Amino acid sequence: MKQLILVFVGGGFGSVLRFLVGKWLNNPSDGIPYGTFAANIIGSLLIGIILGLAAKNNSLSENQILLLATGFCGGFTTFSTFAYENHVFLKSGDFSSFAIYTIASFIIGFLAVFLGIYLVKT
Repeated sequence: MKQLILVFVGGGFGSVLRFLVGKWLNNPSDGIPYGTFAANIIGSLLIGIILGLAAKNNSLSENQILLLATGFCGGFTTFSTFAYENHVFLKSGDFSSFAIYTIASFIIGFLAVFLGIYLVKT
């Protein structure tokens, strides 16, 4: 039960922060989802750092990993919103934004995870 509460609390904080980042960075006039992109990249970097710390000398407990990686990062990042925003790009015929957003999200997201792990190792 304690583990569920940790994931719940972490996810709640992550979701609220993602909402605020989206409100701050998303611009309805141009339709580019900068907030979702930023949340996913920052979340990727954070999960790399968190799991890198966990792997380095077991410096984080299982409960801390559940709170931070599973809960917070899981709530902060959002694949469903990413998928929906891509649907909107395709539906409107904006294939270039679809391609740029999708490719940049995957490449920069992976690089952010690797960077987070690398930062912890050095």
